[in-house]
Amino acid sequence: MSKDMKAAESYVGLSELTASTNLWRALCAEFIGTFLLVLIGCGTILQFKPTAAPSIVAISLAFGLIVATLAQAIGHVSGCHVNPAVTLSLFVTGDCKLIRSCLYIVVQCLGAMAGSAMLMVATPSDFQGNLGATAPHADLAPAQAFFYEAVLTFLLCFVIHGVCDAKRKDIKGSAPLAIGLAITACHLSGIKYTGSSINPARSFGPAVIKNNWHNHWIYWAGPIIGGLVAGLIYKFIFKVPKDEEDSMDF
Repeated sequence: MSKDMKAAESYVGLSELTASTNLWRALCAEFIGTFLLVLIGCGTILQFKPTAAPSIVAISLAFGLIVATLAQAIGHVSGCHVNPAVTLSLFVTGDCKLIRSCLYIVVQCLGAMAGSAMLMVATPSDFQGNLGATAPHADLAPAQAFFYEAVLTFLLCFVIHGVCDAKRKDIKGSAPLAIGLAITACHLSGIKYTGSSINPARSFGPAVIKNNWHNHWIYWAGPIIGGLVAGLIYKFIFKVPKDEEDSMDF
């Protein structure tokens, strides 16, 4: 194989389709993970009593905890992206090949749709509302919502790159916990602004099931831009260089 062909293969990852069953196991993990994320996270948002509206803290903890626990359960299989913005952020750093990235995004969206559909089936019609769909605050301009989603997703992906950097030897705690706490922090700040999606698939599921596409572009463009910027900044500025790997001792 020529040098150019090897370079193309390292970028595209075509061999992953035939080399082993790992990719198919990973796709199953991403589907199940996104399904559970949407079902449980969005289920927390639904209000069954007029006087018992879910608090921002409860919603934030639900999303943070479900992602942290899923990362423990399926992180070794697929990396537990369960988020197209995370997948694309890892793609630009070279940690996820093109074919794997495309397939991940497809199954993440399918998992989100299935999770939202299951939530609708399991919830009495009077309490379904919009199935936890995200929407900007009424007084927020679309550009403001886009910016906030981008910044929040930047934080999430920046933390993911930091705690998952294989060359770091100073991390003593739990990477899934750190990621879950980052999601909780994003939601605590962002729910009142945009609903704090920070995940295109999470917004896509309820939008499909309820056929509500108002300002939906925000929840793709914002998180994807934020994730891409986070990946590029971490790769070219903060990633541990090879010559520092052996000298790190904190």
